[in-house]
Amino acid sequence: MRLDKFLKVSRIIKRRTVANQACDTEHVEVNGRRAKASYDVKVGDEIAVTYGERTLKFKVLDIREHVAKADAASMYEIISE
Repeated sequence: MRLDKFLKVSRIIKRRTVANQACDTEHVEVNGRRAKASYDVKVGDEIAVTYGERTLKFKVLDIREHVAKADAASMYEIISE
């Protein structure tokens, strides 16, 4: 699954276009490297998303195309905020 779509489906970022822009402006890292929106997310990847002064780091646990809002948090594990 594409990185921008994963960020939207897991509800880390609300809209896919915003997720795409975050990747384009280098606010998203995967396994310590800047990642483009087209990056193919795999289980076990560690993703860091920077929101201004705050950085959210999490590990991918599951990849699903569609997920209910209540189950979205089960797709990742937060490492640090």
